Amino acid sequence: MSTPSEQAPARDERWQLSRRGWTVLLSILIVIVLAILGALVPVPFVALGPGPTYDTLSEVNGTEIVQVEGTKTYPTTGQLRMTTVSLKRDVTLFGAFGLWVSGRYALAPREEYIKPGQTEDDVQKQNVQLFQDSQSDAEVAALRYLGNPVKVIVNQVTQGAPADQVIKPGDKLITVNGHDVHQQDDVVNSVRDTRPGQVIQVVLERGGARQTLSLTLGKATDRDQGFMGISAVDRADVPFKTTIHLQDVGGPSAGLIFSLAIVDRLTGDDLAGGRPIAGTGEIDPRGNVGQIGGIPFKLVAAAEDGAKVFLVPKDNCAEAMGNPPAGLQLVKVDTLAGAVQALKDLKAGKPVPGC
Repeated sequence: MSTPSEQAPARDERWQLSRRGWTVLLSILIVIVLAILGALVPVPFVALGPGPTYDTLSEVNGTEIVQVEGTKTYPTTGQLRMTTVSLKRDVTLFGAFGLWVSGRYALAPREEYIKPGQTEDDVQKQNVQLFQDSQSDAEVAALRYLGNPVKVIVNQVTQGAPADQVIKPGDKLITVNGHDVHQQDDVVNSVRDTRPGQVIQVVLERGGARQTLSLTLGKATDRDQGFMGISAVDRADVPFKTTIHLQDVGGPSAGLIFSLAIVDRLTGDDLAGGRPIAGTGEIDPRGNVGQIGGIPFKLVAAAEDGAKVFLVPKDNCAEAMGNPPAGLQLVKVDTLAGAVQALKDLKAGKPVPGC
């Protein structure tokens, strides 16, 4: 028989956990860790959704978004809204799930928008450049449509190329190799049948003075014809100034709406005719409307901001018809001239081409 001093000390049952208790505790710890990871760890995706829209016939901070100075302009009514896509880059696991469940966003692989080796700053600069180029092309397309003259100027000169130190950015090209230059494609066509080592004449205008220069063509790495080493762009040749005041927007897809706003300012047609109209589409200097991305999100954003008509690039029609917002009329366009005519027909109550 054991004595009290020989008995094992009593255990404090208050601090003992059963196997089930340990399982519950471990499960809670796992959930906490997963919650932290889900809330903080980014996933290799971006989220795309409806972005803000801007009425290009209105003002921002007291300044007209599309401003024309130095010539007569006309009053406008209604709205011509450019549309954008919202892109969220830093997406966590839980954030991605929440955006997807909302039904307003779609997820896409991050590398489709930020290439390997690119920084977000690189992407932003590229988008800003595309937006600026879109503005220039929109101005040229609009003024060309209205019958104004267009000039071709040197945009860039390749370092070390035959044109380097001979031709300068900003030079206005008159003739190249005996061919008149009326649009940027003429520059490429003028040397199509040349060979490296051939000497050609370039007539240009610099500082208001015309000059004739001799240029010995070089050898390009990707073709047999002669190589100058310049890129040229079309620019409006008018005595007035068109400026687009809009910041923090990137990409080329506002070109069509910018062109329409310029046409509306410079004519008495009042294209919108008091109606809220939205649209999208890249535009080239000749007025051709190109396909863009994110059309479903742009349709949603336009409808939420009150648009009743949406101008859709022809090649986006199939995608736009997938699930268009109720009450939003889709109008198919493939040129600036066609878009202007469609707006005139809408205003007159005539039928227009639809998607």
